[in-house]
Amino acid sequence: ALSMFGTTVGLYGIPWCKKSLLLTALMSVIGASMGILDTGGNVLVLNTWGAEAGPHMQALHFSFAVGAFVAPILAKMALGGSEPKDPPVAEKTNQSVPRSVPTASAASATSALKHHLGADFLWSYVVIGTYLLFVSFFFFILYSKGSSARDKSKASLHKCVLARYHYALIILLFTFFFFYVGAEVTYGSYIFTYAKVFAEMKESEAAALNSVFWGAFAACRGVAIFCAACLYPGTMILLSIVGSAASSSCLAFFARHQASLWAGTAVYGASMATIFPSGISWIEQYTVVQGKSASLFVIGAALGEMCIPAVVGYLQGRFHHVPVIMYTALVTSAMTVLLFPLMYKLANAPGESDSKEVSESEDRKALLSNSRLNEDEE
Repeated sequence: ALSMFGTTVGLYGIPWCKKSLLLTALMSVIGASMGILDTGGNVLVLNTWGAEAGPHMQALHFSFAVGAFVAPILAKMALGGSEPKDPPVAEKTNQSVPRSVPTASAASATSALKHHLGADFLWSYVVIGTYLLFVSFFFFILYSKGSSARDKSKASLHKCVLARYHYALIILLFTFFFFYVGAEVTYGSYIFTYAKVFAEMKESEAAALNSVFWGAFAACRGVAIFCAACLYPGTMILLSIVGSAASSSCLAFFARHQASLWAGTAVYGASMATIFPSGISWIEQYTVVQGKSASLFVIGAALGEMCIPAVVGYLQGRFHHVPVIMYTALVTSAMTVLLFPLMYKLANAPGESDSKEVSESEDRKALLSNSRLNEDEE
């Protein structure tokens, strides 16, 4: 509720900003609010449905994927009719460097664009902010009505036992999400440029390839809602990392062929779809996932989203003829393939509670056998 309210405040204030410092502050408020939402939403699903949270977790992240797929299309529709039709006239300077000089038609188109942005986009911010305000309001109502449910969830959390290697599992899953989300955002951000520069596609074909990646990503998350009801989270993660490893290998070595590029992009997007929600559902089977643990997962994902695309962009600028994005997809897939078996082995290690129960049962058997011997002697 608080995260939705903070996002509403930022969206209401952004269209009226005239200073860059105030705009930065409001964008920071929205970013922090969405970080709280990522953490709190996952923990809320786990606390509400417990061991049956798999399909609900997939549905939560399916809504994220749908938004990522639909939002650019809606933005293109909103901006499509307002782009300047007359491009700036390029003239040669003495150094033979093109320099754009705005003409009268370009200036009028720019002023029309500003007017359009000030009118229509103002209302789009207000409409989205109002929608989030209603969502925040309903969450506050649920919070006020759910005191008994919170007490039950706290009691159930106290009954649960931490895994033997709880902190090692949290750190490994932090690293796992770092590579996974970094690879996902990197591929989705740079595949358009790769298609134009390396595959020599047209702009419309490159945009379609980008849509194929996010469309397969969103569709597979939708299918995963039903698959999570009959498949274990570990099985879904295993299928996903095998698919991402196979598709990234195909992309790294055969991406210059357009058929391999299209097929590999679709399979890679579908393979990446279910890893994050399945990872949270999987770790919850072995240890307690509270707010601190879930926040570490989100921090690892956010760091990967921030660092890996920046490194790839820097390296691609230095090595123009090397498909850095494809090699990055292959390396990150290899890291997830190596990390998951290690996490699985640590998660299935016998915990302290299991050894205590075994020792207690052995003590009971010894006491029973001694009592029977005494009775026989008597």
